[in-house]
Amino acid sequence: MMILIAILILQTPLESRISAIADGSGGRTGVYAEVLESPARIALNEDERFPMQSVYKLPICMAVLDLVDRHAVSLDTPVRIPLPELAPPGIHSPLRDANPAGGTFTIAELVHAAIAESDGTASDALLRVVGGPEQTTAYLRGLGVKDMEIAASEAAMSFDPMVQYTNFATPRAAVALLAALASSPKVAARSRAILLTEMTNSAPGPKRLKGLLPAGTRVAHKTGTDGTVNGMTRATNDIGLISLPGGRHLAIAVFVKDSTADEATREGTIAGIAKVVYDAWRRQ
Repeated sequence: MMILIAILILQTPLESRISAIADGSGGRTGVYAEVLESPARIALNEDERFPMQSVYKLPICMAVLDLVDRHAVSLDTPVRIPLPELAPPGIHSPLRDANPAGGTFTIAELVHAAIAESDGTASDALLRVVGGPEQTTAYLRGLGVKDMEIAASEAAMSFDPMVQYTNFATPRAAVALLAALASSPKVAARSRAILLTEMTNSAPGPKRLKGLLPAGTRVAHKTGTDGTVNGMTRATNDIGLISLPGGRHLAIAVFVKDSTADEATREGTIAGIAKVVYDAWRRQ
């Protein structure tokens, strides 16, 4: 009881600091964070829906690797991606850029591309492997993750900016997904190791969750970003597992939606929130 009271006392100024940082985002900010090995929690608009953008590549890849674990496919299973199934122009896709006529790739290669490079072509190919959005959402429900919905492909989002709102998550749901990835018995050890490695080596978003943390801090994360149209960016996100001293893990999701601020401000909001939470809990 005394521990819980102490945490609540510590969270009061922490909540104020997070709110102050969020106020400068130029949009609406949602935050949920917890230390998986303790009762520590912090939240801001944690049950509000935010468009995930490429954050949704993580549950897609988790669902694919679940098929691998069930021996429905293997990491070496070839996946043919013909020209019509390449991501449309405007979607980030190094795989498309390197293979303009399409090609054949293994599941392992596509998971790497989708997570470490946030590749839209790879993500849509893996979504087809799973069986589509409904099957991916069903996988999430099987993990016990609610308030996260997979409804549309990268290609569909590229044709209508409003479609991205159908691929939504609450910050609380995003942390539930991270917690499942970290320790749920429903996620096989090999799949967990693959995803955490790819997330740790992920290239996008160096100025988001990782931006202000001490050098060498291990961060396994997945970003999501919309393009800026008419001065508005509908999604600037990062979710991840941050290693704390003593072997503990901080699971955190920060979403910024409908922002009129520039990229540096939006990313600075995410980095600033991650830093104050990390500093508050690193030695608790």
